[in-house]
Parts: sequence; structure tokens; C-alpha cells
Amino acid sequence: MKIGIYGGSFNPPHLGHLAAAQAAVAALGLDRLVFVPAGIPPHKDLAPGSPTPDQRLEMTRVAADQLLMPERTEVWDAEVHRAGKSYTADTLEEAARRWPGDELWLLMGTDMFLTLHQWAEPERILRLAGVCAFGRTEADGEAVFAPQRDYLSRTYPGARLTTITVPGLVDISSTQLRELLPRGGGRDFLPEAVYGYILREKLYGTRADLKGLSLEDLRCVSYSMVYAKRLAHIRGCEEEAARLARRWGADEDRMRRAAILHDCTKYFSCREHLEICDRYGLELLPLERATDKLLHAKSGALLAKHVFGMDDIYEAILYHTTARAGMSLEEKLLYIADYMEPNRDFPEVGELRRLAYTDLDGAVGMGAALSVQEMLLRDKELHHDTREAFEYYKKGNEG
Repeated sequence: MKIGIYGGSFNPPHLGHLAAAQAAVAALGLDRLVFVPAGIPPHKDLAPGSPTPDQRLEMTRVAADQLLMPERTEVWDAEVHRAGKSYTADTLEEAARRWPGDELWLLMGTDMFLTLHQWAEPERILRLAGVCAFGRTEADGEAVFAPQRDYLSRTYPGARLTTITVPGLVDISSTQLRELLPRGGGRDFLPEAVYGYILREKLYGTRADLKGLSLEDLRCVSYSMVYAKRLAHIRGCEEEAARLARRWGADEDRMRRAAILHDCTKYFSCREHLEICDRYGLELLPLERATDKLLHAKSGALLAKHVFGMDDIYEAILYHTTARAGMSLEEKLLYIADYMEPNRDFPEVGELRRLAYTDLDGAVGMGAALSVQEMLLRDKELHHDTREAFEYYKKGNEG
């Protein structure tokens, strides 16, 4: 197995890091890509006011997840939790023990490659791993790489060296980003979810008011709370909710915000859900306490209200999974948007989409009926709100 080890301070991780990582995976045919945030970098001090090691670790996890290769990517905490300075030779030695017999490749940018012979124990580094260097700009081509590659080959016989230039690589450094972020800049050079994490944690001098976020910033913060694989659904739900709002005369901005946040706690643990519900005094049924699918609607609604200041969409998120009898317009729209957004694919979805724009109550009734049917087929306990919604909207349709 070929394993790429991509180290750095990742302070913060940006789009250039991800583009370089993808290029290395393709160029080397890597089976696994391992990001290794540095604990205490040996070659430079971390900038004053930098996030904690654990925050950089989490930012790197968020960034790596955006590659949508969960089976191939990993964020390794070997250096963050190791005492003392983070020497690459030590990390590679540990990697060789962790993945015995596998082929290791050390990934790095141009500047690091050009100074590799000055690192601690370069001979041990080149014995343990091949080196793949990637250029940050089009200028980082053979004229830059060749002399150093030739020197390392002569000095360390047997060294495995590969250099690549990444077309269109984002030309930004973490240092530049740290200067831009306190002034409200830098967003365009960061994965949305990483930018959202920075806003949420108020890193790098950002001072976002979570109760007064723009739609764009709210998206980023919400995206930072879920796995990247969920983003297509959340985006689809937002656009569907906006279309439904225009059709039925609801507030489009409000419906977009509800859709952006409706799954924000989707991947929280049961313990985290329960802590949120207990913190804000929401009583839960035994069925709800035991069912993650039901809990995420409760905890997400509470965060929307208490953290993001959106009392007016609280109920829409609270009931977006179960529905209930006598729903408000906003509750119906989010429930249906979530059920039949463009990424959904099940036999009845075409009819559900037709009803959503012609007979909204009929669509809600159909959604509730499908949920009842699913629970019966799976021999699962049915939430009383779903049962009551089914009966309520069934009667309405029959009338």
C-alpha cells in the first residue's frame, strides 16, 4: 500500500493544501493520504494567537473531509500529542512502525523541498520515505526543482524523489490568511467548512456574532458541523425550501436559514444531543432519547434558537423529521423540502414533488403516510407526532 504523509502546521488549512494533496494522490497513485498537523514545528515558531493544537487538528479534520475520500484520508495526531518539537524523521519512524511494509511518501511544498537537506536527519527521512514536492505556482517548475532534486540524489543515493507542478494551485499562504481573516478577508481561499469553523470558534481575531450571521456565513458555520457527504443534501434542501417559499408565499430568507440548519447536529453523538436538550430544558420521550434520527431534529432546533438566535424557525426544524398535526406553513415547507429535495430518489418522489407545488397539505399527508409505512415495514416504533400528522392530513385530504 502507498501512503502519503502530508505534514504542516495547517494554521489554517486552505484550498491550496487540498489541491496539492489531490494532485499528489493522483501523481503517486496513493492508497492512503495522512494529514499530520505539527505540534511544535522545529523550523519556525507558531504565530502569536494561533489556535490550540487540538483546534488545528480539528480544522485539519474538517478540511480533509472536504476531499470526500473518507476511506482514503486520515488525520493523524502523532505530532500534536508528542512532547517536544515535531521532527519529521521521528514521525516517519513512527509511521513505519504503524504501517510496516507499506511504501511511505512524504508530501511537501517547494520551500520545504528546497531546504530539505537542512532538516534534522535528512538521511533518515530519505531512507524511510520517498519525497513528493509540489509547486505552489506555475513558476515552481523544473528550473526550480531540478537542481535540488539532482543534489539530493547525489548526496543521498537511493532517495526516491518526485516533483510536480499543480496547475492553477491557489497561490496563498497560511501567513497571508492569518493577516486577512481579522479584517474580514480570506474566505475565498478556504473550504467553506473550515471558514465556518474559524467563525464558530472565533479564531484568528474573527469576531462573528453567531446570532447575526449573513446567509453566506451561516452556511459556512453549519457546514463546519457536519460531514461533507451531507452537504449535497443540505444544499438541495435549501434550494427546494426557497422554491417552495416563493410558490406558497413564505419568507424565502427564513426558509433558507431553516434548511441550512436543519441537519446541523446530524452527526453529533447521542451524548451530545442529550446534553443540548438537557441544557435548554427540552423534555424528551423515551423513544426520542433512544433514536438519533429523532434527536438531531431536537438538538438542531435548540441550537438554531439559542445559539443562532432564530426563534422563528425553531418549530420548523423541531418537527422536520416527524411532522405533526396542524403544522405552520414554514413547518410544512421544510418537512417537504427535506423529504423530496433533488438528491432524493425513491419510487414515490415524483408524485410527492407534484403535490408539493399543487396541494401542500396533500404532500404533507403523503410524506407522513410514507413514514408510517416505512416504520411498519421495519417493525419500528412510530412517533406519536407522525401518527397524528398522518391522521390529521388524511382527514383533510378526504374532506
